[in-house]
Amino acid sequence: MAEKQSKAGDSGAAVAVEDPRQVRNVVLVGPSGSGKTTLTEALLAVSGTVARAGSVVEGTTVCDHDPAAVRQQRSVGLAVAPILTDGVKINLIDTPGYADFVGELRAGLRAADAALFVVSASEGVDAATTALWAECAAVGMPRAVVVSRLDHHRADPAGKIAACQEAFGSGVLPLYLPAGGGEPALVGLITQRLYDYSGGYPPVLGRPDPGDLDRMTEARNKLIEGIIGESEDESLMDRYLAGEQIPEATLIADLETAVARGTFHPVIPVCAATGLGLAELLDGIKRAFPSPVEHPLPEIEPLAGKIPAQFRPDPDGPLAAEVVRTAVDSYVGRVSLVRVFSGTLRPERPVHISGHGLAERGHEDHDADERVAHLYSPLGSHLREVPYCVAGDLCALTKIGSAETGDTVSSPDFPLLMKPWAMPEPLLPVAIVAHNRSDEDTLARNLSRLVAGDPTLRLERNAETGQLVLWCMGEAHADVVLSRLRAGGAEVDTEPVKISLRETFAGPARGHGRHVKQSGGHGQYAVCDIEVEPLPRGSGFEFADRVVGGAIPHQFIPSVEKGVKAQLQRGLAAGHPVVDVRVSLVDGKAHSVDSSDAAFQTAGALALKDAAANGRILLLEPLDEVAVELPDEHLGAVLGDLSSRRGRVLGTSSAPGGRTVIQAEVPATELLRYATELRSLTSGTASFTRRHARFDPLPEGVKAAT
Repeated sequence: MAEKQSKAGDSGAAVAVEDPRQVRNVVLVGPSGSGKTTLTEALLAVSGTVARAGSVVEGTTVCDHDPAAVRQQRSVGLAVAPILTDGVKINLIDTPGYADFVGELRAGLRAADAALFVVSASEGVDAATTALWAECAAVGMPRAVVVSRLDHHRADPAGKIAACQEAFGSGVLPLYLPAGGGEPALVGLITQRLYDYSGGYPPVLGRPDPGDLDRMTEARNKLIEGIIGESEDESLMDRYLAGEQIPEATLIADLETAVARGTFHPVIPVCAATGLGLAELLDGIKRAFPSPVEHPLPEIEPLAGKIPAQFRPDPDGPLAAEVVRTAVDSYVGRVSLVRVFSGTLRPERPVHISGHGLAERGHEDHDADERVAHLYSPLGSHLREVPYCVAGDLCALTKIGSAETGDTVSSPDFPLLMKPWAMPEPLLPVAIVAHNRSDEDTLARNLSRLVAGDPTLRLERNAETGQLVLWCMGEAHADVVLSRLRAGGAEVDTEPVKISLRETFAGPARGHGRHVKQSGGHGQYAVCDIEVEPLPRGSGFEFADRVVGGAIPHQFIPSVEKGVKAQLQRGLAAGHPVVDVRVSLVDGKAHSVDSSDAAFQTAGALALKDAAANGRILLLEPLDEVAVELPDEHLGAVLGDLSSRRGRVLGTSSAPGGRTVIQAEVPATELLRYATELRSLTSGTASFTRRHARFDPLPEGVKAAT
């Protein structure tokens, strides 16, 4: 992932800012193919950070440096690209748009103070982007919209601006509109100036065509009314309605305040190929997006029982930082991308690494003190050394062996813990196996590194099936994980996922167990008779002693129970554990010399086998409780699909935003590929959760994945 030497064309060393007010952390979000990475490249080029913008098709972009991203021609991981403009450091955080990599997106949202929604002028707004907008609105994150790819032959900027307004709400209004005549130029609705890019970047200022001004009158009036509506000066609306011309400086100041507050969302048309709108975008980010000083900090608590201070983005305050992404490079080792929320990170200083609350994902709680050797400013995969990293800024640490994604970095004198951000549950299982024995050790090492860096990846070692299962977000996520394992030197194969089944008795049965051996020395003698009856689902195992007259000595009764339990675990018909039965010991025989604990254990197991031969064994499959949240328009299709999976719908309920939640019980064997198939069925607009409910009989004629 990381290279410490500078790439040809990089504009010198990275800059470490001293004041958090000089920083803007902006995450670029939007659907795959909307042009986020291409836009980032264009901004890097016009700011002088790189000599020439890279190409997604050619695999030469700064942000898409992962081999899987180059191969798939789409982002698969978060990448940071800082630029410096007019003394302000803008950390552009490029995130994947494909749903499988939502973990990288959420990490980007955690690291950022504002979000830039990138919408293609040829594609529009999808439901997943609309849902993300609502999520950002819920936490008050400032947002702006970029309508990109204006050079596409199907580009319809006016139509896409209208689509954004419909999807995102009335607070979304354009600041600029493309000029007429087919030339690469924008008209500022507030300034009423022409920004001409026909000669490239930067634009030449001029006067717009009067026809353009007339065409944009309605849009300009709506913009001014929207800005005035967000103004804290209540007299502005009266003055505007009275026909007074509101000063341009007043409108811009109120606009910047409303954007930083998260109540107004400007739209800027942009074309990365021609440079159209890049200067206006940079100016908007610099002037309207909030600095870290204006952004609330995550919830922080002390680990040593001290009274927590009032944390704020103060470079002189107590150190509080968070690992937002972890990657492993074959040359550099572990690279941790860190957002500093308070204090200042410096090299050659000890830090405390703390991770709690993600044990269910395979991240055991851990605390360790380590030393930071060097600090770097990441530019994609390239690391440029910096002397410090102040509150509000992003940096990279190397060779911090205990650091995992989501960990808190603080001072050893005042160890802290940040509440981890919400991560979606991985729901697509992929069973993997080392290609040969020589790959097993390499596979184990690579897996531990991947799991440490990716909270959306869960590793499960199923003792019953003997499989090693990776739980992924989807097929694309699984493909990237497998590619990284193989790139690390481990040859890996996949195999069908097996489902852990259970067995039980269909009805009462009797069994006789006789274990008698005489070999000239001390013999073995044990005889027992049992009765087996099924219990209701979820009852487990019960053992009853109904022996009368001392047919089996009291000390050997537990031996029979132990033998029965061992055989229940080994299975009877198909080798699956037996559940929900009551076994009653009713009679038996013992020998004063040859009877022993081991002999009665064996007799108990034989008796249970005999009962199985005399009775009928049922196979039980796991049944999961499933909750599917989806838009109402897909309700019929999803209900029909659940029915085809042998699902039983328990009910439906309404959810905000015209959505419905379906509660159902579905066999786990029918959910192996459900994460992928539900996404296809609902165009990526639905989500689901699952949890084990119970085991139910497997219907005759249905073959389980065992």
